[in-house]
Amino acid sequence: MSSETQLPEADYVVLGSRIALGLDGGFAVAVPARLRLLEAAGAREPLMLSVDGQSPEAHAAQRQAFVDGGHVPDPSRVRNLFDELLAGGDWLSRAGEPGGRTPGVAYRTVRDAADRPIAELPVIENDPEWHLRDANVVVHAPDGDRVLRGFRGLYIAWLEAIAASRRGAAGDPDRLFVVVCESRQIGEALVGWDDPRVRLVHTIHNSHLPAPHDDPAAPVTGLWERWLRTLDAHDAVLWPTAAQRDEVAARFGDPGTFHVVPNTIDLGPEPGAAVRRDPHRVVMLNRLAPQKRVDLAVRAWPAVVAAVPDAHLDVYGDGPLRDELQTLVDELGVAASVTLHGATSERDAVFDRSSVFLTSTAFEGQGLSIAEALARGLPVVSTDARYGPREAVGDAGVLVPPGDVEALSAALIDLLRDDRRRVQLAARARAAAAAFTPEAVRPALVAALRAAVGHPSRRAR
Repeated sequence: MSSETQLPEADYVVLGSRIALGLDGGFAVAVPARLRLLEAAGAREPLMLSVDGQSPEAHAAQRQAFVDGGHVPDPSRVRNLFDELLAGGDWLSRAGEPGGRTPGVAYRTVRDAADRPIAELPVIENDPEWHLRDANVVVHAPDGDRVLRGFRGLYIAWLEAIAASRRGAAGDPDRLFVVVCESRQIGEALVGWDDPRVRLVHTIHNSHLPAPHDDPAAPVTGLWERWLRTLDAHDAVLWPTAAQRDEVAARFGDPGTFHVVPNTIDLGPEPGAAVRRDPHRVVMLNRLAPQKRVDLAVRAWPAVVAAVPDAHLDVYGDGPLRDELQTLVDELGVAASVTLHGATSERDAVFDRSSVFLTSTAFEGQGLSIAEALARGLPVVSTDARYGPREAVGDAGVLVPPGDVEALSAALIDLLRDDRRRVQLAARARAAAAAFTPEAVRPALVAALRAAVGHPSRRAR
């Protein structure tokens, strides 16, 4: 490999609060895709780590789902803090210092399969900054109880144990350990980790803007406001779009660590001659959640079907708004031409029956489904939402103002009526999607990680 596609020597892990297929949408696909990209760039058996507190049985099922779906090569690459907490081990016995519970704080006891107490975890309710509190985590070690500084102390102790094991296997006590944080809560919790052999890289998966998500000067509050205060502490920050990077840099400053590294898709083979598209079939594929504003597409549809009577809208995906959306479909009298299908495992077949991909999203981090549709040769009609659609669609689709139902219906009507234009846009679709293949994105990822590794830790004392 050339230096543009080869990672510097180090150990690499990706770390999220929870990474679960079927629960975490595109995030649960993007994170293991980054793991595979790291390995393709030369990382030695990178790991995908999580710190969510579900049962070991739930984690085992999730690991197997990642393997069965081809997202990770084997279950050993997927590890969870609480599984390893229950298993005990020397890393717990060595962690922290002698002590006990923090007075005035409620605790819950973590027990192993033999009902032996392993640890005492503070219970901090109704506090969005619970992960930053210093209430002791108590570990029951063979030589007496030991304490760690809150959940962040527990996270760091676990990561230090993994890093030490990797260094021991490599025979290099100074080997660098690169943690790619996929969750802002995790990133916040780790910024006090001042080991000079550690590099913290942070990825972004969504818009930082508050509702209605279209004003780059709007006040930023809550988790985003706290996380933005930590920008200087990360050795690299990976933005999925240039637009978001530029707007954050203009408002909050770029400490010299910003990089644009989109999430990747598998381009796959070009749809063959056997594909028979319905020229008036429009498809959506997304969670039925408030962010995706599927209701706007449904509200646009009466005008579409009035102008193109045989048009049909297929909506694939599931979520909390399904019943509400079905009620809207019925109220608007479009049940004959709008179908909520639920989740599908036949994405490419769904795309290949259609002629236009539609998204009416309010905001995005990147919008992987757009690139996936383009890869199947579908032109796109999308809201011009921050952030992602504009950079993904390029010249292979049509953008309309966010929230504009009339513009959405007009764009669909124009495209469904104009076979020639639709074919022209479709011809450009796979070229637009190619910008998001692993091969296209790898140089940007390698450059970002080389920059992080090539400079001293931004947290080291």
